[in-house]
Amino acid sequence: MKGYSVLLVLLWLALAAYTAVTVANHGLGLLPIFFGDIATMAWPGQFNFDFLLFLVLSASWTAWRNRFRASGLLLAVIAFFGGAGFLFPYLTYLIWKHDGNAAAIMLGVDYPGKDTS
Repeated sequence: MKGYSVLLVLLWLALAAYTAVTVANHGLGLLPIFFGDIATMAWPGQFNFDFLLFLVLSASWTAWRNRFRASGLLLAVIAFFGGAGFLFPYLTYLIWKHDGNAAAIMLGVDYPGKDTS
């Protein structure tokens, strides 16, 4: 899992660099373009719709993993709007926090079968 953490950090750095160039060249006007492409019912819109569903999945998993507590709902909103920019560091943090325990990372701190000793 430590190697995976390194990969997540590298992916986040690549995303941050790409995003910085895109914002510098095109500004922050993403939403009209994003939803406009979806409305055209063409391949760019299909890709955006697929990505939108991944954002919903990421946000709903984040809220569920945190048992829909207020902090989990706030993280879910950040996950929805932040995408991989949120998910990469969040997973890296969880890998570190749970020492690579995949069940704890995916299911949360009170996952079934947790060793309580």
